[in-house]
Amino acid sequence: MKHVDMRKLPAAAQEERRRQVIGLRERGLTYRAIAAQVGLSPTGVFDICRRFAAEGAPGLVSKPRGRKPDEQRLLDAAQEAEIRRLICRHTPDELDLPFALWSRKAVRAVIWQRCGIALAVRTVGKYLARWGFTAQKPLRRAYEQNPAAVRHWLRREYPAIVAAARQARGTIFWGDETGLRADDVRGRGYAPRGRTPVIRVCHRRAGLSLIAAVSNRGALRWMIVDAAVNAATLIRFLQRLIRDAKRKVLLILDRLRVHRAARVRDWLTAHRSKIEVFYLPAYSPELNPEEGLNADLKQVVTRQAPARSKQQLKRATVRHMRRLSKSPARVRSYFSHKSVRYAACSRQ
Repeated sequence: MKHVDMRKLPAAAQEERRRQVIGLRERGLTYRAIAAQVGLSPTGVFDICRRFAAEGAPGLVSKPRGRKPDEQRLLDAAQEAEIRRLICRHTPDELDLPFALWSRKAVRAVIWQRCGIALAVRTVGKYLARWGFTAQKPLRRAYEQNPAAVRHWLRREYPAIVAAARQARGTIFWGDETGLRADDVRGRGYAPRGRTPVIRVCHRRAGLSLIAAVSNRGALRWMIVDAAVNAATLIRFLQRLIRDAKRKVLLILDRLRVHRAARVRDWLTAHRSKIEVFYLPAYSPELNPEEGLNADLKQVVTRQAPARSKQQLKRATVRHMRRLSKSPARVRSYFSHKSVRYAACSRQ
């Protein structure tokens, strides 16, 4: 019979094979005869019988293999906990390390800095895997952002806006604008190895702007502008927004200068009964669900064949926006990201 590698068998199969060995031995068979019958080596059969003689039935039970937890590790439990805490609470530059993110080399450096222990980069990777850390693409957050202002927005300002919307029986919209260019082509394509794909783009730089607003009920309002957004075009969009709305509009915007222009403020004052505008904390685009719409639009438009003119770009944009207008579920999905989930929980 062909020899069997016991290490590759499940624990239950290993134990069954050992019981077979003991049963045959008790019937008087030799080690060599047992080995030929069960597919083990004579030495393996002898070891099983010796363990059974010393320990009895418990000696037939499979035991955990390999090193025990925390055995032969260079970092002790307290040091591991300290390094995990530093990685979770700080960025490398906050600890005077010349790294932007926590790479394996950065973790290796902080271990040397705090513990005086030099680890190989590969060993650092094993520690990170054991801790449940994975390599991830970081979120970009402005250095100028004020965390206290963000907390105040989430805990005080936005709940107050929700309360005002309920009292006025109004609808909360989140608005923003984005730009599109004909030469903006993204994504990857297959090609033979060593032959990089080539995209022929128009370098006349035809572009346009889109102003849009979304609600957590799936409503979408949008307007295409041929040039950059200014106070006049923003007011025109606001006029359309309140004309289409059946209830008072409470619009949340970022602090872009055009959103706070004197002409816009004067218009809002004159139409206060129909619309109010509130502003997100500075440098906090991740709090605006409308950014999901911008990303969706660019993801679709920039993967199509490159536009050769502004009209082609405009047609592609209009086609996608009309499709979104008929898909409230897709618009609601923009509120599912963790950073904007706070806005999905409130119904006006």
